[in-house]
Amino acid sequence: MMKKILVAFDGSDQSKKAFAFGLEMAGKYSASMTVLSIARPPDPPVNIELQAALETATEFYQSHFADMKAQADAKGIQAGFEVRVGHPAEQIVHFADEGNFDAIVMGHRGESLLQKWLLGSVAKRVLSYANCTIIVVR
Repeated sequence: MMKKILVAFDGSDQSKKAFAFGLEMAGKYSASMTVLSIARPPDPPVNIELQAALETATEFYQSHFADMKAQADAKGIQAGFEVRVGHPAEQIVHFADEGNFDAIVMGHRGESLLQKWLLGSVAKRVLSYANCTIIVVR
């Protein structure tokens, strides 16, 4: 049974679809939901730049979070929102593990074959390493 759902959100259309799917799932299972956004640090990371990246990302995501919270509230779903700094796949997997989430809902981002071969997709990495159910929304 699903009691805790994690939705990965990066502001893309695919992550908006994942949020909508997560809302429906949370409503169906009477589950709580947490929306996690990740700020990528500059390369190489410098302490001052990390703080600036987190502040910028938090401002960007907060503009989305207010509307998302209103949608969750309208459906009676308990939703939390969090911004972390780091590599998206690592942070999603770590956050899901430490929070004992039952499922991760995330969007699939279309990348070129070369990009997938060189970098691997975030969804693919989460699928490989997460210890819970993963739902990839297209």
